[in-house]
Order: sequence, then C-alpha cells, then structure tokens
Amino acid sequence: MLTPYSANELFEWLLAEDDFLLLDVRNEADFGRFKVEGPHEIDTSNIPYFDFMEEEEASVAKVPRTKKVRVVCAKEGSAMYVGEILEANGFEDVGYLKEGIVAWGNMLSPRKVDAGSDGHELWQFTRPGKGSLSWGLISEGELTIFDPSRNLDFYQSFAKAHSCKITQTFETHLQADYISGSRFLAEAVGSKVFANSGDFMGASFDYTPVKDGEILPSSSNGPQIEVIHTPGHTPGSTCYQIGGKYLISGDTVFLVSLGRPDLGGKAVEWAGMLFDTMTLKIKTMPADLKILPGHYIEWSEAKEDFLFTDALGEVISANASIYDIDTVESFTEFIKSNIRKQPDVYAEIRKVNAGWLNPEDDEQSTMDLGKNECAASAYAAQQAS
Repeated sequence: MLTPYSANELFEWLLAEDDFLLLDVRNEADFGRFKVEGPHEIDTSNIPYFDFMEEEEASVAKVPRTKKVRVVCAKEGSAMYVGEILEANGFEDVGYLKEGIVAWGNMLSPRKVDAGSDGHELWQFTRPGKGSLSWGLISEGELTIFDPSRNLDFYQSFAKAHSCKITQTFETHLQADYISGSRFLAEAVGSKVFANSGDFMGASFDYTPVKDGEILPSSSNGPQIEVIHTPGHTPGSTCYQIGGKYLISGDTVFLVSLGRPDLGGKAVEWAGMLFDTMTLKIKTMPADLKILPGHYIEWSEAKEDFLFTDALGEVISANASIYDIDTVESFTEFIKSNIRKQPDVYAEIRKVNAGWLNPEDDEQSTMDLGKNECAASAYAAQQAS
C-alpha cells in the first residue's frame, strides 16, 4: 500500500537502522548536490522520475523487491507518482516523503542534553539536512533558543508540548549558510532577539546588542548566560556560556575544526581575529567546559546518544594540529589551504538574516537547502568536486 511518511519518521528509521531502500527520484544533479544522510549507512538508489515516465519497465526492474521502498523527490508529487507506478507493478510496501526534500532539509529533532536540579532543561535540536544544531534552554516556563532555524512550527510546538513560552533568542553570529528564525519568531510570538552589533548593525529589525562579559538571565532564577565575544568566523561572533558548564559556541568552535573566517571575503584579516580568539580566549577556558557547537561535519562526531557535545579539553586535543599552531602567519596559511569557495547563495542568505532581503517562502526554502560549509578543515576543502 502506498503511504505518506514524514521527515521525522524518516529520521527515526535512520537512527534505528531500519531496513529499507531510499529511492531518490530527483535528477542526478540535484541528488549529487544534496541527499538524505544519517548516522548509519543508507541503502540509497537514484533513479530520476523522468526515467519512470519514459522507460517504466526498465526503471521498475532496477528497484529490488526484497525491501520496503521509501521514495523521496523535490516537493512530493514525483515521489507519489513513482510510488503509484511501483504499487501498480506489485510492490507492497511503498511510501513517499511528504513535502519532499524540503521537509527533510527543515526537519528538527529534539534531544535532551541536561536536566538541572533546579528544574531547568537544556535541549539539542538537530537539523540533519543541514548538519546544523540549535539549542534550547527551558527555565521557569520560559524557553530561550540559541541560533534557531526558520522552522517556526517546530519551536512553537516544542514550547507548547513542554508548557513553556519562547521569550528570547540569541544569535551567535550573522549566519551565512541558513536562514535564521530569530526575527520571524520575534514577529510570531514576541520573543526578544539578542545579537552582537559587530554583525547586526544596520539590521532592519529590532534586536538587543550583547556585550563581552555581560551576564544575562535565562529566567528570573534560571541559569545565567555569559556573553563571550569570540571574533574570527565573523567580526561579531559570540559564544554564550550557560551556568558556567556549557558553551554555545556557534561557528567558532566545532568538535572537528574551527569556523572558517573567509565568509565575509576577508580571509586574512578575519584569520588574525580568529587566531587571537583561539589563543587568548578558547584555549584559556576551563577544560571541562562542554562545547555545544552550531554545526557538525560528520555523524561520527556524535556520542552514542546522538548528542553533539564534548569537553573543551577533548576538543582541543582532538584538533591539536590546529590548536598547536603558534603564529598568526602559520594559522593564516592553514586557513588559506583548508577552505573551499563558499556557495554563491551565502551572500544572499546574509542579507535575509539582516532583514535587507525578504524573498518569498518558497525561495527561502530553496536557498536554505544543502549542508553547511562553515568549517575550516582539510575535510571541508576536500569536498570540492
């Protein structure tokens, strides 16, 4: 029977290593640019739906009958079309992804990081389609979100399910790889936006500038949020330390590598800032501080519970080839050797996140697709093709 399935269901199947064939019927170019990925190997086949239209028998013959088939396309219609063909040809367990690859690209999955003795909760929101992470802190019925995506329905549903209200969001920097949800949440629920004016000066929406060393409340008696200015990835890049235990590090500190400092077209100048941040701030922080990054490169970075976090000391040790660089000249050379050309759409996304550009929702969805390319690492550089 042909049945629809959601992006969240697909993700749970991937986590559980469910045995099925993921049949992607987009064209080869789109499939090559962005595909469904998870923590385990996925049995995936790419057979464009045009092939099913023009050579139905030959295309159907390429699909094994020994597994459940889960079809994905750009927007849903083509996957349903191919699913109906497979069902007509005797396939018994076929599903199609509702709303297509866009739904996968926007999907968020919540995982609890910590529950404090005072009742507060810290949550990780994983966005597997982007390799991005946002974070939520619940305290006394108030929800603070760090680096929200534009999936407002998810955050609002999460808040309702946990009997809390979204009161504030914090931006670690002006995002280039995805469209931020802060200003849209502010419009939808009246939450307050906090951000560094080094990135957001001139933004077309209201925000409260944060200052290095400032202490802000999560709620009346909840964990304190310490502002730590960490320029380099961008001039206004800022980390937020929660209760002296966790560091929301944005794109400054990843579990693998650091955030690339070239997205503003000033690789050399910003590399110098990032080197100072690395040596004078990051390396002087407590080794047991838990890093909560804004992105991951590979699923291998996750713990067994699929949480992306590690102690700062372990992060520095695992990235010793970077953190041991002792001159700004050598660090700049490392940066120049280990970054690839940023996607052209990043410049447009920055304008959206500053409120200077307001494309229609469908266009925003298209701009927002694709994995992040924010790390300065040999891995990232090798991905060019």
